[in-house]
Amino acid sequence: MITWAYIYEHPSTDPVADRVVIERAGQRTLLVPVPASSDAVEVAKLLVEEGVTLIELCGGFALPAAARVAEAVGDRVPVGHVTFAVDAVPGVAAYSAAFQEQVEEAGA
Repeated sequence: MITWAYIYEHPSTDPVADRVVIERAGQRTLLVPVPASSDAVEVAKLLVEEGVTLIELCGGFALPAAARVAEAVGDRVPVGHVTFAVDAVPGVAAYSAAFQEQVEEAGA
């Protein structure tokens, strides 16, 4: 079975307890939340140990955070990073600001 994982940031989550697993037609997909982008490095290394063969990072991860994940797993699995088209940048910026505001209000 081919297994890949999509890692995204969601405050106050547990990457193991809160993950979603979809298994169909010989493919297993893991949707894995991390409480902060800085947690993605350790989570990615654990996912590789679990047999994940590809990791995709949410576009909300800053480039340095994505680079740290790629460096941490090395050449063991490919690491992708979602990007946004130029015309999506205003919407992405608005979402990022609202997300940051909500995180600050929650005290996370």
